[in-house]
Amino acid sequence: MAYNKPLPKPSPLTQPFWDGAKAGKFLLPRCEDCNRVHWYPRHICPFCHSMSIQWIEASGEGRIHTYAVQFRAFGGWAEDTPFVTAYIDLAEGDRMATVLRGVDASRPESISIGAKVKVEFEAASDDIHIPFFRVVEESAS
Repeated sequence: MAYNKPLPKPSPLTQPFWDGAKAGKFLLPRCEDCNRVHWYPRHICPFCHSMSIQWIEASGEGRIHTYAVQFRAFGGWAEDTPFVTAYIDLAEGDRMATVLRGVDASRPESISIGAKVKVEFEAASDDIHIPFFRVVEESAS
């Protein structure tokens, strides 16, 4: 089935992220001065205002900060309702919005704040691979 949802339009600022996603790598911008990761990509660090930004390969891991079940949507998303959107606290810092996979949207009580997630990519086109996060099992220590 063809990808029928809106596609991002990469810019020179975001192209490294999309190139990484296409290669199955989760790249994030990090400030070389304060060493903090930030999402979304910007020319200037939102923490210390440095313009020394580099792209790093991140773990792709995080935890659910909060979530919402979407019962109404438009375009290609309408056929996926209900689905879960979430904010993920990334292991490297900062927070990212996503569509959450590996959960039952009809049973929101089964979704846990703080649950561990891992990024996965879906090929939306030859050039665009969309990141999603999936709930993963915690390893026993």
